[in-house]
Amino acid sequence: MTYAITQTCCNDATCVAVCPVNCIHPTPDEPDFGRTEMLYVDPAACIDCGACADACPVDAILPADALAAAGLERYAEINAAFYERGAPRTAPEDGPVFHAWGAPSFARTLPADFAPIRVAVVGTGPAGMYAAEDLLLHTGAEVTLIDRLPVAGGLVRYGVAPDHPATKRIGDTFARFHTHPRVRMYLGVDIGTDVTAEELAAHHDAVVYAVGAAGDRRLGIPGEELPGSVPAGSFVAWYNAHPEVAPDAVGLSGTARVVVVGTGNVALDAARVLVADPDALASTDIADHALAALRDSAVREVVLLARRGPEDLACTASELLALGRLPGVRLVVDDHDPRIRAAIEAASPADKAALLRDAEHERVDWGAAPGARAGAGERRIVFRFHSAPEEILDAAVRVTGAAGPVAVPAGLVLRAVGYRGVPVAGLPFDEATGTVPHLGGRVEGMPGGYVAGWIKRGPSGGIGANRTCAAETVGSLLADAVDGTLPAPTGTARAFDRLVRGRVRHVVDARGLAAIERAERARGKESGRPRVKLGTVPELVAAARARRRLLR
Repeated sequence: MTYAITQTCCNDATCVAVCPVNCIHPTPDEPDFGRTEMLYVDPAACIDCGACADACPVDAILPADALAAAGLERYAEINAAFYERGAPRTAPEDGPVFHAWGAPSFARTLPADFAPIRVAVVGTGPAGMYAAEDLLLHTGAEVTLIDRLPVAGGLVRYGVAPDHPATKRIGDTFARFHTHPRVRMYLGVDIGTDVTAEELAAHHDAVVYAVGAAGDRRLGIPGEELPGSVPAGSFVAWYNAHPEVAPDAVGLSGTARVVVVGTGNVALDAARVLVADPDALASTDIADHALAALRDSAVREVVLLARRGPEDLACTASELLALGRLPGVRLVVDDHDPRIRAAIEAASPADKAALLRDAEHERVDWGAAPGARAGAGERRIVFRFHSAPEEILDAAVRVTGAAGPVAVPAGLVLRAVGYRGVPVAGLPFDEATGTVPHLGGRVEGMPGGYVAGWIKRGPSGGIGANRTCAAETVGSLLADAVDGTLPAPTGTARAFDRLVRGRVRHVVDARGLAAIERAERARGKESGRPRVKLGTVPELVAAARARRRLLR
């Protein structure tokens, strides 16, 4: 028996660190790390110890003989194929397969007399928490965690689809640092509004901004601002009960077809949620209002628009495989352009386009109502390649095609063409890239200021990519601390506490966050769900304050 890495791989390389035989690649010091969609176990070198499975924060690693029962049997082949394509290893004629070990690396080498520093981390998503973890595990730093929302989690809480519960489990890894003795937590505090960047810097040796990318990229076509046109990020936030997105922000009533512009993972998440069986979603932490809307939904078809061909799919192979396993949902490729079928047939087994060979291929009649061929109950997802949106109309999208423009009727259009960083008050900002200008994580012209995550490198890479990104930033920060170039804070930790609590009426700390967690899990237990999220700021604050009333 060997092990295999599967769909939910987060690429944070925790498994690499515990493998005793170096059979998981690419490793963080290899050129392909961050370029591959996931990590891979070499079945010829694996000794079946299970250390990787125990360490994986998202339960993505399974014994090969357990894959079939989970519907993941393709991943044994996917893991093996990575090494068959030439991943470095040696195979003696009569011996086992070996992978060469790299030279020992000691990334955190600090002087014995290195004094503890006080670091603020703005943002409690993966980038911020990986930075905090690095500081807490490798130094004696005191860490101040700050988030503008009254609850922690960032992308893990509000960006992961509800039907991916294993991916959300990485939040448990981060949560163990919320109550660390060298951590102070201030949730519900907006840097730039409640506290300025200058004030934050004055009370800390360094500040790491890990605020993500809260904006969305634009299509730049007419009709983009019509009521039926919604950024996919807002749709994701809607079904995840984000307090800044109203329950009525997305309307599905009377909508039989939804057009999603884009074929990245966010686009596929949206498509999957729209056509999934609501009874299956009822066992997840999906927002109550979203579950009710999906139960009443008339959506029978989701169209995924791609400007280019199937050979350039932006999603990962694992997400595409998951799309093909949806019960009761047909996967269709619109054969409006002869280049589409040719690209799929020419694809090698390692290409994502090859995964569409099992899909149905037909020339879609956009004049027919969704489900007309197989009845009103049919649900399907249609890929339309080589088709760029030209204009969003009141109840349709005009798109390009091999035979000229076509109007695709749609009651809702989701724009899934990427996120975009927004300016942070007090920090420089590059409008062209939507990021904060930096060098190795050091904010340009701002000593003591650092960035990590999407606001640093742009909105690319999943949860695990933030680990190496944060490690680079923390490395720069510690190097500056050792060199003595960090500006000395003029305020104390106690003074910062007084400043924040004097300006923000309801600050949520670690105990308040724990109270929110208990409240959501208690609500979930009543309905047989892992949790029922509190979806507004007043509800979150009230739950956090409830523990104070209990102590009186």
